[in-house]
Amino acid sequence: MTTTSYAIALGSNRPGRHGSPQDEIRAALAAIGGVRRVSPIITTAPVGPSIRAFANAAALVDSLLAPPAMLRHLKAIEQAFGRRCGQRWGARVIDLDIILWSGGRWRSPELVVPHIAYAARSFVLHPLVAIVPDWRDPRDGRTVRQMRHGVDRRRPRP
Repeated sequence: MTTTSYAIALGSNRPGRHGSPQDEIRAALAAIGGVRRVSPIITTAPVGPSIRAFANAAALVDSLLAPPAMLRHLKAIEQAFGRRCGQRWGARVIDLDIILWSGGRWRSPELVVPHIAYAARSFVLHPLVAIVPDWRDPRDGRTVRQMRHGVDRRRPRP
């Protein structure tokens, strides 16, 4: 099997059994495995009805897993950390999303890669640019750095 790379977005805005949202992100990184690079953890304003600020980060992960298997791996970690299906944009102990995959595009009923909305989300792009600034989106060829310049210019707090 061939090793592929994934850009994974991590977010938390609720303390869990590992501690603060930042601690939850660090613990999730250890659980994911194959982590090659990690962005700084930043604090961002909540999106939607949540009143708690989010801790966000991104990781470059090497894996033998195909995208559906990687998705199952990430969802199992979320469940182990206490995440339950609930309100969209609500409070969560951990949120793990596949943003980009070195294989390019993947589309199935469960998963679309690249992540459909990441190019409009500064809370995803700011951490991503710290680890993979020149990764090109296979849909339009723009780099992560170019996409970041197209979103809200307010910088999240480190």
